Amino acid sequence: MEKEELLMLYHLNLNELLKISSKFMTNNVEFCSLVNARNGKCSQDCKYCAQSAHYRTDIVDYPLIDKEKVIKAALEAKNNGVIRFAVVTSGKSPDEENFDKILEFIDELNKIEGIKSCASIGILNEEQAKKLAQHGLKRFHHNINTAESYYKDICTTHTWQDRLNTCKLVKKYGMELCCGVILGMGETVEQRVEMALELAQIQPESIPINILMPIEKTPFENYYDKIDEKNVLRTLAIFKIANPKSVLRFCGGRMRLSEENQELALKTCVEGIMTGNYLTTTGKKPSDDIKTVKKLNKNLIKL
Repeated sequence: MEKEELLMLYHLNLNELLKISSKFMTNNVEFCSLVNARNGKCSQDCKYCAQSAHYRTDIVDYPLIDKEKVIKAALEAKNNGVIRFAVVTSGKSPDEENFDKILEFIDELNKIEGIKSCASIGILNEEQAKKLAQHGLKRFHHNINTAESYYKDICTTHTWQDRLNTCKLVKKYGMELCCGVILGMGETVEQRVEMALELAQIQPESIPINILMPIEKTPFENYYDKIDEKNVLRTLAIFKIANPKSVLRFCGGRMRLSEENQELALKTCVEGIMTGNYLTTTGKKPSDDIKTVKKLNKNLIKL
């Protein structure tokens, strides 16, 4: 689709727009979850992030956790209906020692019946992408975060193109790609449409949708008013229309939507949920998400 066409759709009556996006929906919902395997002390200056060493936030830093904690978290997630489980680490890229340990984590996750392995460990080089594929990683997560035209206003220590290059490596080595955005960081409506089209070019299997949760002592700590609930719903609909084969996934910040609007999105444009807590913000109990899925008469995907 062209940008002008999507912009026209964006400004339709909201019910009309959601009716269009609902045509691309299945009746399935897929749960995923994560373990925050290394927290804080990131060298990058992403203005939204509590883990950046550039800002003095109140998070607790810790090094890479041990394998037993990863497996325990994965098994708990499986018991909560999760079929995709991600190892997530802070930092621009994994160092050699940590990368070898992460490969061990993936080996162990792949032994768990009913769980598909996922990782979100930063910007990859070609050798790292190749090794992840060789170890059987099913899916790699790496967001574009925002439109290319706005990226320099979000981060100066790496580029949007750096992120795109990692996405291309993931595809090159045959892994599935989870690639999404953070809404409400001051982007324009036009840039939200740009994101939808950029993702359509990348063609990720999964598009995680985060809504900025402003963190105290970051540059975006007061960005509560940069997007409202209706504009979140409009953006979700446009993303689904532009990416009909991708699973849109509720991730961090969805608690900024009312329960009613979360359910509306699950009816019309969202088919995935990251359940439980996120990296530095709280989420929703898996039991509550399961109740919602049942209430909406949706099918919770199981392996």
